[in-house]
Parts: sequence; structure tokens; C-alpha cells
Amino acid sequence: MQQIECDIAIIGGGLVGASLALALQPLVKQLGLQVCLMESHPPMLGQPEHWQPSFDARSSALSWGTRLIYEQLGLWQDLSRHVYPIKHIHVSDRGYLGSSQLDHEEQQVDALGYVVPNAWLGQVLWQGLQQAGSTRLLAPASIQSVHFPSPDQAVLQGTLDDAPLQLKTRLVVVADGGRSGIKQQLGIADRVHDYEQTALIANVRMSRPHRGWAYERFAADGPMALLPLAGQDMALVWTRPGQQAQLDAALPEAEFIQRLQQSFGKRAGRFQQVGERFAYPLKKVRAVEQVRRNLVVLGNAAHYLHPVAGQGYNLAIRGVMSLAQALQTGATQARAEGQPFHPGDLTLLESWQAQRMMDQDEVIGFSHGLIQLFGSSLPLLGHARAAGLIGLNLLAPARRWLAAKAMGV
Repeated sequence: MQQIECDIAIIGGGLVGASLALALQPLVKQLGLQVCLMESHPPMLGQPEHWQPSFDARSSALSWGTRLIYEQLGLWQDLSRHVYPIKHIHVSDRGYLGSSQLDHEEQQVDALGYVVPNAWLGQVLWQGLQQAGSTRLLAPASIQSVHFPSPDQAVLQGTLDDAPLQLKTRLVVVADGGRSGIKQQLGIADRVHDYEQTALIANVRMSRPHRGWAYERFAADGPMALLPLAGQDMALVWTRPGQQAQLDAALPEAEFIQRLQQSFGKRAGRFQQVGERFAYPLKKVRAVEQVRRNLVVLGNAAHYLHPVAGQGYNLAIRGVMSLAQALQTGATQARAEGQPFHPGDLTLLESWQAQRMMDQDEVIGFSHGLIQLFGSSLPLLGHARAAGLIGLNLLAPARRWLAAKAMGV
């Protein structure tokens, strides 16, 4: 039995967990806290100068606000080597006249957002952790259970390098994704809305350069998004109803491209190639409990959104930074009062959660509202949507409001 003790244990070394470990570095240095990050499959780190994105690589949309966060963490310079800016966003509704365009120059920023391959983002995060050197990386590790034998301590049971592991800590952060086994083991329930849709994810190659354009195309059977990647490549998110997604995913490439072209039109050019296709059932999921004494639930384990607005990861990263800041504030207050600091203090965590609820309510409600609004096939509502999109082009304040939502600021 391997026995380890630390102050903060992060279960899940993916994009959210690794970002939190980096965001905690100032607190680690200030108080000498011990942070453990556990991951079952850490990324293979190589020489950054030799890294090349795969055509089939999955990617994430980063808002302008998330760029500012990664600048604050000192990662943006490395990250920017393989990010692709979203300069303009074109929004349309299939079957109706009217569209709207958002532009980075109107917002006086370099880009409305960015698209980054997940593999590159993971590599930059883990390289940052290695350079910081103050987080203990436990991998390959698997945690099967979490228990709370006393008000001040949690005990994790699992394996590390295939040997039994017992880890004692004062704060557990569950960041092991939307299918969190730990969340289920702890009996934390979810509020779930099943959209009865599936997202087809793939990279596509276009007949012409995208020049930084992103496209959001709404239809009664689900929205479609195209996001800019390198050269003439774009990331496709195509929402399909029910079993149609499985049928489309299995189509021969030429037939899939034909169906995709027919649905999307030619505003971005002709689709020439499609990479490996992945299918993800779409649900709105939100954990009923996101904090307990000595416990925090973060990222997709806390909330999973429809990808229509591309804000799921950005919402999670704001949660990461606000948690790190809340712990920093708690440590400062405890020191001023001459009291010991406990990162799992329930009052501190409940105060943090109360602050997060407004952001979560707004972003989750906005994404869900878009699906409800554009998913209706009622003719009168369709004409109202068209008039709204036309109005966006005429009203600068409305455009700036929508752009601010997309930018996460």
C-alpha cells in the first residue's frame, strides 16, 4: 500500500484539472501547500518545436476571456503557436432570410475567440506543470473511492502504477469529466435535460481559406458550426436528431460530404475532405451539489452544455480561476485573523459556489435558450428569428452584447 498525504488532491489531469494545478501555483508558493494531480493517461510530452497537429485532432473553442486567463498563467505565448483566431462569426437560420455577422474590429480585439487542438493545449499545460515543479503528478493513477473519515480530511483509495494507493488530503477536487465515477460513488445527483440529439464532430477541408471566419447555422433538426483551423481546415460540429447521427457517421466520405454541403450551403466554399467522425449524445447536465466540506466538483463533472455556443470549456476555466482566487482570499483572511487555513472549509467553498452560480445560470441558460429558440419549427417563430438576425446587423449595441457573450467577457 502506497500512502501519500497532501493538502489538495485533484482527480483528473485533463485540461480542467491541469489548469487548476497551474492556477494554484501562487498559493502553493505562498503557503508551501502540497498539491497532487492524478491522471490515468497523461499526455506524451515531446519537443514543442516538433509538434504538429493531426488532421483528425479534436479541438476546443477558447473565448477572448480564456485567452486573458492563460496570459495570466504565463501560458499564452506557448499556446498561441497552434491556436487559430476567430475574426468573424456568421450566424444564419436555414430556411429563412436574414443573417448576422460579428466582427473582431467592432469589439476592438485581435480575435473574438480561438480554436486550439486539445492535444496541444494539454501539452502546454503539462509542460507548464513540469516547469513549475511544485505539483506532484501521480500517473498512471486511478481513484475508485473517496471517503471523509473526519471533518478535516478526505481519504482516496485507488491505484498508482498498478499498486494499491491510499491518499489523505484536506480538499478533493473532482475534475474527471462528464462521466465521473467518483461523483456517482459519492451519490451526487445530476439535473439532466436530454436534447435527443447527437453531435457529429469532425475536421473538414474546404475549397478555399476561411480567413478567420466561423459559422453558426441553425436548423430545425439542430445547429451546425464550423470553426477555423490551419489553412483551409475547419472544425465541424453538426447536431443531428436521434438515430440520424449514427447513419450519417457511417456514410461513405463522398456521400457524407454531399449531405453536409446540402445542409450547410456554399457560404464557406465546397467541402473537399472529412476526417474521422465522432458522435456524442447531447444533454444538458448540472450537478445538484458542486461543493461539500473538503470537496469541489469542477468542469464537465459539474456542468455539461450543448456545444451550440462553444462556451462549456470557457465556463469551466472561469470556475478554475475563481476557485484558485477564493482559496487565495481565504488564506489571506485566515492569516490576518491569526487562524490556520483549511482549503476544504465549507463556508469558504459555499461562498465560492454562490458566486459561481450566477455565471453558470447565465451561460447555461443562454445556450439552452438558443436551442429552444432555433429548434422550433413554428413558421411565425422562424420569421421572428429572421427579423431578429436582420436587426442584429442594424443595431450595434445588440451586436456588441452578442459578441460579448461569445467572447466570455
